[in-house]
Amino acid sequence: MKQLTRLKALRGLVLPVLLVVLWDTLSRQNASLAYALVPVRTISDAFIELLGNGELLTNLLASLARTSTGLGLGIVFGVAFGVVMALSKIADRLIGPLFHSIRQVPMLGWIPLIAMWFGNGEVSKVLIVTLAAFYPMVLNTYEGFSGVDKRYREVGHVLELSRVQQFVHVLLPAAVPSIANGVLHALAFAWVTAVGSELFLSSGAGLGNLMMNAEAGARMEIIVVCVLCIGLCGYVMNLLFSRLSRHVLRWRNIRG
Repeated sequence: MKQLTRLKALRGLVLPVLLVVLWDTLSRQNASLAYALVPVRTISDAFIELLGNGELLTNLLASLARTSTGLGLGIVFGVAFGVVMALSKIADRLIGPLFHSIRQVPMLGWIPLIAMWFGNGEVSKVLIVTLAAFYPMVLNTYEGFSGVDKRYREVGHVLELSRVQQFVHVLLPAAVPSIANGVLHALAFAWVTAVGSELFLSSGAGLGNLMMNAEAGARMEIIVVCVLCIGLCGYVMNLLFSRLSRHVLRWRNIRG
């Protein structure tokens, strides 16, 4: 029984392993494919090289810190704006049209403007990531608080709860699942814009900057290593938050 459980847990590795085998096989067919699809051995050698000279760890930590900072700020401000827009009709009418207009602009389209305002440094990069996380957090928070079942609100009125008590004990628990979903979306956007800002604003450490240098030096294997690191970090962060949200929302299964 335990062996069967272990085999089921390993099912997710089947497709990645097959892709690696296919990649390595194609890379050995001819010179053009060997350049586009770098052999796995070359990629592993590049990984060991970058790990040994410290470049990978330095740039990975810089991107991770940038992504985490922007994500955290985006979550805080996004939840705050979403709550205000959901609970105040006046705020929704005043802020809503402007917010929905601005969010139509592609995130990477803001980079030149932000760079002109704040330069090519860390402030600009973190601001870009913050905005990317901000949009989905506002939308999901707004949807979560606006979609609270009227029966829950009526219970709050029957129990004569104050506005603060209604928010803490009625509205917030009902909106948390939507907010958690927003965090997952924000996480994906945060990684995309963090690397994108590093590619456009090529100053300081970061995986995007390392990829740009590798492209200039025709080091395709380093680019692949960076892409794999980005995907792995994003997957781990997503997995950790998914497990945390399931733990926090375990009361839904109990109640169901």
